[in-house]
Amino acid sequence: MNKDIKNYIHNMPKIDLHCHIDGSFSINYVKKTLGITTSDEELSKKLTAPYDCSSLAEYLTCFDLPIQCMQTKKTITDGILDIIHQCHEENIAYVELRFAPSCSINDAMTYRDVFEAAIAGTKKGFTQYGVKSNIIACAMRHHCYEDNAAMLKSAREFLGLGVCALDLAGDEKSHGNEEFAELFSYARRLNMPFTIHSGECGSVNNVRLAMEYGAKRVGHGIALIQDEKAIAECKSYHLGLELCPTSNYQTHAVKPDCFYPLRSFLDAGLAATINTDNRTVSSTTLSAEYGLVCDKYGITENDFEVLYKNSVDISFADDNTKNELLKLI
Repeated sequence: MNKDIKNYIHNMPKIDLHCHIDGSFSINYVKKTLGITTSDEELSKKLTAPYDCSSLAEYLTCFDLPIQCMQTKKTITDGILDIIHQCHEENIAYVELRFAPSCSINDAMTYRDVFEAAIAGTKKGFTQYGVKSNIIACAMRHHCYEDNAAMLKSAREFLGLGVCALDLAGDEKSHGNEEFAELFSYARRLNMPFTIHSGECGSVNNVRLAMEYGAKRVGHGIALIQDEKAIAECKSYHLGLELCPTSNYQTHAVKPDCFYPLRSFLDAGLAATINTDNRTVSSTTLSAEYGLVCDKYGITENDFEVLYKNSVDISFADDNTKNELLKLI
């Protein structure tokens, strides 16, 4: 990739719709928050997944330490501010930050405390850096219905106040979408919009179930490339795709010798977008993700506006925010 394109990517306004908070803390923030005295290099080995991960399950082990950084209101607020500062540094105009509030519940923290702390972080981020952001609350695949439903009920109280949607995250291969029909039925009754991690572990059926449940988007959706009929169904449904190239290779959603499907998805008319997933765990930035697909996978400068507009279109932002974002291009 030539220097002019690299600079253009860095300077252009960008949108990240799939960014996990606990996978994106800077190394300095983790060291400071947990009082870690090891070198940055040693800590990086614990926070960053190898490019040749054996599976999604191995990739997920990198979240153990960062979750410890989300056990007080202050550390949640400050951690989100840390990430929004990173976004500001590479001209991200809007970001949807997601995390599992249930992993921060403890004797001193209720769901309300967790959501208030997260929203405070987004407000500080806008005040200090001018980056607009919202929170997506993740239910977890290995949690029981009662725990996920309790989290969802609390999240719904903050919808439109800094929380924008529900997600389902975790080990998709071990707990398929068919286990969560009741949860998403409850979300529909609450009028809570949602995205679902689906199609990251090879299951086209999980993407179909996400549409059946009423998801506006899916996280990743890579498995669609296996099934032309499913691609046509997604186009008709106008399902948004939150693609995360580096992460998708690390977790083997895309095999090392396979061509990344973003070009194919765009050519098929799908509402595909580029995102980071986990800035630190995948050792990436949104600019780096754009550079990767531009350099290796058939994406050109002419596609950037399409990708940006797709991101605005499928975002959970309100109409005023969407209109402001569209004015930036």
